[in-house]
Amino acid sequence: MKKLYVIRHAKSSWDNPLQDDFDRPLNKRGERDAPRMAKRLKEKRITPDLMLTSPANRALSTCEKIAHILQYAPGKIKTERSLYHANEDEILMVVKKLNEKHDEVIIIGHNPGLTNFVNKLTDARIDNIPTCGIVACFMDVDSWKKITWDSGKVDFFDFPKLRED
Repeated sequence: MKKLYVIRHAKSSWDNPLQDDFDRPLNKRGERDAPRMAKRLKEKRITPDLMLTSPANRALSTCEKIAHILQYAPGKIKTERSLYHANEDEILMVVKKLNEKHDEVIIIGHNPGLTNFVNKLTDARIDNIPTCGIVACFMDVDSWKKITWDSGKVDFFDFPKLRED
């Protein structure tokens, strides 16, 4: 069984319209939501073997905040350049290359690729994964290489505005 937690980065700041998209930081809401959502993961006793993120500032910052709450060592966070604005096929290629020793993986990236990926991977029909939204996907396979479209099931879908903490 492989478990994949697909997380869209937290809300980013548009305060500086001249700032490069890759470098945009989290805004106040994003700074608040990332730890909130991490606490929800911790309540579910989720302990990832790997945290993999787009290297964009907003995604990496989201990952670091979640890692802190989950007590995942910051030095173990891996960045993957191809996750930056990846489409669903590119995300699937990243997943298929995951090390087999990892059974529980968190991937943090961007829309629309993440929403399209989850919808093709699972039986979900999600219109949009909101910022800092989490979709937990379970695949009944023993190898990441065996994952195909429609091979996953959604265990849960959570996002900041779903409930107040």
